[in-house]
Amino acid sequence: MSTYAVNSGIELIGNGEQSGTWGDTTNVNLQIVDRLTGGVGSITLSGTTHTLTTTDGSLSDGQYKVLVFGGTPSGTNTVTITPNDQQKLYFVKNTSGQSVILTQGSGGNVTIKNGDSAIVYSDGAGTGAAVVDLTSTFDFTTLTGLTPTVTHGIVADGTDFISTGSSTDAFQMPAGSTAQRPTPVNGMLRYNSDDAAFEGYADGAWGAIGGGGTEAGGAIVTNLTTASESYTFPSGTNGMSVGPITISSGVTVTVASGQRWVVL
Repeated sequence: MSTYAVNSGIELIGNGEQSGTWGDTTNVNLQIVDRLTGGVGSITLSGTTHTLTTTDGSLSDGQYKVLVFGGTPSGTNTVTITPNDQQKLYFVKNTSGQSVILTQGSGGNVTIKNGDSAIVYSDGAGTGAAVVDLTSTFDFTTLTGLTPTVTHGIVADGTDFISTGSSTDAFQMPAGSTAQRPTPVNGMLRYNSDDAAFEGYADGAWGAIGGGGTEAGGAIVTNLTTASESYTFPSGTNGMSVGPITISSGVTVTVASGQRWVVL
């Protein structure tokens, strides 16, 4: 006799059974597979409870891969995934106007606020089954201090760009001491908290970049009087400092032939 796949409700036809109707059962099974792999189900909520069911051998809402909650619930709506012995993976979007609580047993629930989305799974552990929010474990790196929408795109030559869309906001650069510098790659930018200056890595060396000095009224630019780390002038560059300059023990400043470092 027929049995059913534990998590999906797909009918597993027994040997020699359903003569003349085998095709009907197979077509339902294929429709279930279609829902499981890419189906988007609009789930209408009302009141404060809803049951999301997977029925053996039949098309049902619990088989959708993506759940879009809508309707007009009267408050926070608790959606119970049943049966409680089925393992499920859902992509969920909540547009119902209320928070939605997904539960399968007593092992733990997930709350999705109105307007939010989440990727969740239920472990099918029976009365103690838990629903887990996978999205909460993702590392979404944020740009600190940006209130407008951040725009990312690619210009015609293939170069990436990021824009805050506002002239009154700013990016917060990564900051740290000299000892905390990352493994260098050409093009890196950061703020050096030891030097109180911005720096960048290019052509095999870290160096100060625009904004690295302190300005007074737009007329005075300062530099440190101690070179505390080794530095090699990149090919084709010159530099200048206001002295006297002290070079710390073990530190070297390399100026290639034909280049200039002027200390005033």
